[in-house]
Amino acid sequence: MIKVTENAKNKAIQLMQEEGKKNAFIRVGVKGGGCSGLMYELTFDDQMQETDKEFEDNGIKVVVDKKSFLYLVGTELDYSGGLNGKGFVFSNPNANRTCGCGESFSL
Repeated sequence: MIKVTENAKNKAIQLMQEEGKKNAFIRVGVKGGGCSGLMYELTFDDQMQETDKEFEDNGIKVVVDKKSFLYLVGTELDYSGGLNGKGFVFSNPNANRTCGCGESFSL
């Protein structure tokens, strides 16, 4: 399961409304790359795939492909709008190492 904080929920709803995505959900994934080896992917989508896993937390639907799910179990999605950066932030208990910007990790 992926948890969604109140800040992430509010920002996701705002962005979906701005982009006119009424029936969209958050799609979270992992791909190779970044300075630590694996990178997070975060998009809005409205098409389920056969191997997707679906969750709902804090009123937000989150979908993860089967392969990425193994890397993301227990992850929390937050949104930070502070002076040091702005954007969605992943807190992944499975990551052994993360890069300074928080956009990539390794196991």
